[in-house]
Amino acid sequence: MAGHSHWAKIKRQKGATDVRKGKVFSKHVRLIMTAARMGGGDPDMNPRLRLAMDKARADGMPKDNVDRAIKKGSGETGTAAYEPVVYEAYLPGGVACLIDCLTDNRNRTVGEVRNVLENNGGRLASGGSVLWSFEQRALFRVPAASIGEEALVEAALAAGADDVRTVGDEHEVLAAPQKFAEARDGLAAAKIQVKSAEIAWIPKSTVEVRDVEVARKIVAALDALEDDDDVQTTFTNFEMSDELVRSMSG
Repeated sequence: MAGHSHWAKIKRQKGATDVRKGKVFSKHVRLIMTAARMGGGDPDMNPRLRLAMDKARADGMPKDNVDRAIKKGSGETGTAAYEPVVYEAYLPGGVACLIDCLTDNRNRTVGEVRNVLENNGGRLASGGSVLWSFEQRALFRVPAASIGEEALVEAALAAGADDVRTVGDEHEVLAAPQKFAEARDGLAAAKIQVKSAEIAWIPKSTVEVRDVEVARKIVAALDALEDDDDVQTTFTNFEMSDELVRSMSG
């Protein structure tokens, strides 16, 4: 859990000065198109599409852009077909990483991912060697200042979630992936303020990073991966102290 949370926190801190809206929007377009192609263009009947739309809107993507992406994915306009693929990798310091991609050309994507990893001290891993150490979960982030943990636990369990953890200034609500829609709607009905919602790969155990230079190499590798158009997001198993995070910023 901590690894995913730390990288998410670092990305949010960088986001204030490192937001590339065009690239973010293009990734959302792919995600929406793929969801619409796989399950149809009605978000009420397609939970995958509804999740993709929610994520796009959370990043400020205009409604017209969302609607055009749905039409493209639904086949109303001609477009390339993207397919999901997850690559397994190791980053500097032995950190495990899952790289979630959408691609219309697997050969191109795996070549680009391999090059990025090798140029940043990482490497692709053989199939199954990393995936086993993660589990897929529905993950909802709630500002800790908005509700106490005890009250959130009660509301989350009623909504179908099965765990609540506090990480820094956030609560994290966890549920089985198939209960994503149920938990999301239950939290909304309880008027819980949710900052983000996703289906995430959560590490079963974590690797503590203590060296600031190794930490910088890990972040540089993740930055380079997520700068690739085919990469949607990354999940890792590292954790580091708040002091180390501050040292990196310095």
